[in-house]
Amino acid sequence: MTDAGLAGRVAMVAGATRGIGLAVAYALAGSGVSVVVNGRDEAAVTATVDEIVGGGGYAVGVCGAAGQAGVAEKMADAALSGFGALDIAINCAGIAEPAGSTVLTITEDEFREQVDAHLMSAFHITQVAGRVFAEQNSGSIVLTGSAASLGTFGGSGYPAAKGGVNALALAAAGDLTGLGVRINVVMPGARSRLSSGDDYVRHIHSLHERGILDDYTRDAALDPAPPEYVAALYEFLAGDLSSGITGQIFTAAGGFIGRYDPQQPTFIAYRDHKDTAPYSMAELAEMLG
Repeated sequence: MTDAGLAGRVAMVAGATRGIGLAVAYALAGSGVSVVVNGRDEAAVTATVDEIVGGGGYAVGVCGAAGQAGVAEKMADAALSGFGALDIAINCAGIAEPAGSTVLTITEDEFREQVDAHLMSAFHITQVAGRVFAEQNSGSIVLTGSAASLGTFGGSGYPAAKGGVNALALAAAGDLTGLGVRINVVMPGARSRLSSGDDYVRHIHSLHERGILDDYTRDAALDPAPPEYVAALYEFLAGDLSSGITGQIFTAAGGFIGRYDPQQPTFIAYRDHKDTAPYSMAELAEMLG
């Protein structure tokens, strides 16, 4: 088995007490990484830390919502003061959109909650860890996106925030190029509290009935693999084996791993604006209709 190149490193993991984040925290600890465990529920944070320490690993906890100002700083401080270093930052924090929510029904407050939980947590983790990593000229950041950002799973605030995570990661990767800092995104498919329960099942069936999801995607969404199957990709992107990878968006679900190509426009038409008029409505209708 190839070593992940992580032994002796220090990581901060937001949203590390349940689902994918918990699996990632356990995987890192099992590879010899000291972990700063973060979550909203103090009891869950304590239980996760105790489990890692009880298994012979090293961990400390920081309770709080990663999307709120100051929490990421506490995580970085806990890593530096408790373990003397910070090498890896992973964001798995997030919440589900209200059941049945659409752009027509979600409230402004609910939309902002989604942005805070997903996009603002990614921003705070990236900025705080990025400053540490840029100073030391090394470090890996892994953010959690979602296939919902492609518009195939409905909703409003959740997919919008996840789309923002992708854009943030790509832009930040450019900002951090040459500073020894890598940043990538995993869009995971795994069994968690966000992908289980009666409301979730009804939602998936509704999307299929409306023709938004095909049979294969419906079946995969209703029977996701355990989170350990995607945790391995987070672990890989955190370590030395992925030292040449940055600014990329991956997807992982069970035994499937994919990588998204950079978005590029498909050519439709061109003419030089210096000696031609703007396109007429008839021309646009002919080209685009």
